[in-house]
Amino acid sequence: MRALRNLMPLPLALALAACAVGPDYRAPTLAEPAALARAEAELVTPEAVEREFWRGFDDPLLSELVEEAFDANHDLRIALARHDRSLALLRQSRRDLAPSVTAQGGASHQRASADQMPQATRSQRDFESYDAGVAALWELDFFGRVRRAVEAQQAEAEASAADVRAMQVVVVGELVDQYVRLRGLQEQLRVARANADNQRESLALVEARLEAGRGTEFDSVRARAQLESTLSRIPALEGEIAAIIHRLAVLTGCEPGALIARLETPAPLPALHDKVAVGLPGELLRRRPDIAAAERRLHAATASIGVATADLYPRFTLSGLLGTQAASTGDLFGRDSQTRLVALGVDWSFLDSGRVRARMAAADADAEANLARYEQTVLQALEEAETALARYAQSLREREHLAAAAAASAEAARQARVRFEVGVIDFLEVIDSERSRLEAEDGLAQSSVRAATALVSVYRALAGGWEERMDAPRQANAEPALSST
Repeated sequence: MRALRNLMPLPLALALAACAVGPDYRAPTLAEPAALARAEAELVTPEAVEREFWRGFDDPLLSELVEEAFDANHDLRIALARHDRSLALLRQSRRDLAPSVTAQGGASHQRASADQMPQATRSQRDFESYDAGVAALWELDFFGRVRRAVEAQQAEAEASAADVRAMQVVVVGELVDQYVRLRGLQEQLRVARANADNQRESLALVEARLEAGRGTEFDSVRARAQLESTLSRIPALEGEIAAIIHRLAVLTGCEPGALIARLETPAPLPALHDKVAVGLPGELLRRRPDIAAAERRLHAATASIGVATADLYPRFTLSGLLGTQAASTGDLFGRDSQTRLVALGVDWSFLDSGRVRARMAAADADAEANLARYEQTVLQALEEAETALARYAQSLREREHLAAAAAASAEAARQARVRFEVGVIDFLEVIDSERSRLEAEDGLAQSSVRAATALVSVYRALAGGWEERMDAPRQANAEPALSST
């Protein structure tokens, strides 16, 4: 204890002047645009982004699939496991702030050579030794190497939490997108089958007129060709529907055929919104998990500069040992068998500063790259939001025109059939009008899908409704970042 008291003034004096070397992190500030999609002001509202936007489609089955994906999607499970790993590494790095304590013990038997002890008997040449003790080692973090390492790992753990939320955005966005495409394909399939039924009726009418001597073989062949062309669309649509159902099953963590019974029955496309709540650009930048992850990794890279810089300075360690040594087990815990050691160690590779400065330069470059990556992520987030809103606005206009075209084509096909039946026009015009009707109705169905998927892209870009879906136990493990000084 006397030796420990003699050594204490030096660490205490150094501790008073200690400071973590390296730059202290300051979150970058970026200029924020005043608003999103000013040109489409009739489409957006400044209210906060709708939470759990998929519920706004008023489709219970879709909501069930999203919840199942949250629980069982394998990409989410991988992201959560990586987050758990980062939290475990954070706990490990925090342990470095405290002394490491180990217990040790041993027993040995040695026989000396008879050449070395020629006069000794065999028993006199045998030696036994027993020891036990507790050792402690503590790095005195005067220059902040350990604290900077903990700071970097803390930021990395927070980045991995943001990665989980980003993966939730990806998974839910893809699931809703695929669900919308499924309902759109089912609508296209309904249109194709309905048109095929109409064309069968037209073929039957032509063949009846041919048998009555009022039609031509040419009209019959053209009618059959039109019907077969329409029927050819059906297998392709059915194949795409099957593929999407399989994909939805995998997104929910199931085998590909698990959702066939639940999804094979057609359902209408989700209703589109006339107005989309987008909030303010600053809220978008704070809400996007990919931006949060990039900013946290910038923090980690900045703290790593301090870790590298600390190697320019001496590293102090305080070690101690309290134990016992004896030549027999009976004396192992005797009073005279006690041993103790207190030591202050210094490790300073001052002659290797070139390597240290090279590592510092590499850490500086990493921080610059992470700053550029963060700025790029911000710009891409704004770009995605603006582009998604523009595409949604244009898809709504396209859908409006195609709806009018589909209604007009249906009326034209009806009138063409009536005019053909009374002999005013030939069957070629009927075929042409029915082909136009099929193309218009199929185009309307595809346009509805594009509009719905564009709306999903808007919500994906705005990243609304995901920020509180993190697992509560994992959030509880996150601790506040350490002070940088």
